[in-house]
Parts: sequence; structure tokens; C-alpha cells
Amino acid sequence: MFNVAIIGASGYTGLELVKILLNHKKFNITYIANSTGEVLINELHPCLESVISTNVEKANAKEIAACASLAFLALPHKTSMGFAKELISLGVKVVDLSADYRLELDTYEKHYCEHEDKANLPQSVYGLPEYYKNDIQNASLVANPGCYPTASLLALLPFIPYIDENSPVFIDAKSGVSGAGKKLSESTHFCNINENIFAYNPFKHRHMPEIEEKVRLLENKELAINFVPHLINVTRGMLVSVYATLKDDVDVEKILEDAYKNSPFVRVRKEPVNIKATAGTNFCDIFVAKNKKALFINSSIDNLLRGASSQAVCNANLMCGFDENEGIPILAYVP
Repeated sequence: MFNVAIIGASGYTGLELVKILLNHKKFNITYIANSTGEVLINELHPCLESVISTNVEKANAKEIAACASLAFLALPHKTSMGFAKELISLGVKVVDLSADYRLELDTYEKHYCEHEDKANLPQSVYGLPEYYKNDIQNASLVANPGCYPTASLLALLPFIPYIDENSPVFIDAKSGVSGAGKKLSESTHFCNINENIFAYNPFKHRHMPEIEEKVRLLENKELAINFVPHLINVTRGMLVSVYATLKDDVDVEKILEDAYKNSPFVRVRKEPVNIKATAGTNFCDIFVAKNKKALFINSSIDNLLRGASSQAVCNANLMCGFDENEGIPILAYVP
């Protein structure tokens, strides 16, 4: 057994981490924390009543290092980097679910804030197992991708060599309301989101430079990515539609199948995908079609799982020498 800590247990991703790790054969939860402590986890999340009643502590790095070898940080950006820095200095492996270690320094500071852990930033590994598996296995710090970049990059990356670099790429992404987090806001108020759908931060969302950066680093291509996220009136799930222009007439179905033939959590579909088939799982379903040189790629994930917590556990499995599949949810919430 490998002792692990969950920091940031109050939110949806923290809850999902608890749920996954309770059924994990290799990981043992020895520490759960948030910013305040002084509560039981089943009081914080009543759905855990009669399941687990562990104390939720006020987060303390030295206490974590004394009882855990790896910590999941389900914290907001900026808060996370300070905590990660201390944990790494104490020899604790870290899977960070915030944006703090996902980007190169200049890109991060342009779109977020000044970085407080410049020493560890270059050592972080981007936690997309299909493309960084070997690096993740040797990492002490993994930057877990968010939901929008995960669904977008898994759809787009196999086709980068075949896309016309002089034509723009459009990513139309739709997320369930849980992607906005647990904190109340006007945009997630029932009266606003019920029977409604709307775009937000078009061409200005922080995930657009993240997608552009990973395309450049992985494929050495500078593409004009145009990213538009939408909020839809479902609890969980994410649907991404990518539109691009091909350079030549190629077999797009074979390209997709070849790219993911050894990837246990990517399912290549023969029909356009839907969010119900991936809700509750770590799968990313992808469909592709073309009309002459017009390319359409369609992907779906569970934003809280493949877009956050279950992908974080996959990364932790690899960091600790376990099978990537260990303890990972694969059964969809259907109906």
C-alpha cells in the first residue's frame, strides 16, 4: 500500500478523489485536508455518510510528509504552487490539479499571475498519459491537465501533421456546470443555466494558450487555435468539436485508430460521440470525419473525472510504479 493525501477536499474534484481512492487496491488515504479543517469528511460531503468518517484537517505540509508519500492538490491556482513547493522539499510526490505547473513560465505569468515556484516549474511533467507516459513514470511533480485541454488535445494531436498550418483551427467546447466548481455564481444560478446554453470568454479563455503550447511542444507546430467554451445545463460531461483544414486527402479514421491503438482510456467511435457514454468514467471517446479537406473531430469526457480526478489517479499510478488502470472508473452513469 502507498499512503496518499488529498488536499482540497471541499470541492467536487476533491470528493471524486476520495470516491476513487476508497476503492483503490494500492493507495491508502491517510490524510484529508482543506483550508479550515475541524470537520468530518462525511459532514463535508453527506453522500459519504456510512462510507468514510475521517477527519478533515487544516492543511499542513509537515503533517502530510509524516504520513503520506504522495499528495493530490485539488486547490485553486496560486494557492497550489506554494503548497506544492513545500511538499516537494519534504520529499512528497505531488499531483497538482491546478494550472500552476501546466505552462511554461512566460505563458503562465501572462495569463495567471507571478509564479512563486520557478525552481520546480521546469521539473513538472504534463499529466496527459497518452503523450507523456514515460516522463510521468519518472516524475515527482505532475501537472494534471484540465478538462478542456484534455478533451481538445486528445482530439487534435493525432492530426497535427496533416493540418494546414495556414488555416485556423476552431475548437467549440461545451461543459457541464460542475466544471465551474462548487462556488456559487450568477452564471451557474439555476434560473440562469436552466434551459440555457451560452459561450463565455471566446478567444480569451486561459485554456487556449495551454492547448497552443502543448501542440507546439509535442508536434513543433505553431497553429492558430481559436477556442470557444460554452456552459450547458447538465451537471457533468464535456463535448468538444474541432474544425480544421487538411493539407491533403488522408484516411482520417486510420490515423485516429493508429494513434490510440495502445491507449486503454481512448475509445475510437464510428459515430459522433455523446457525454452520457463517458460520464462516470476515465474514457475519452473520439469520432472523426472529413468533407474533402474539411476536418471534424468530436470528443467527449467526464469533466470531473477524465478532466480532473480520475486522470490524476492514473498519473499517480504511473508515478508510483502501478498499472495505469488500477482503480480507475470505467462504467458509465447510464441511464
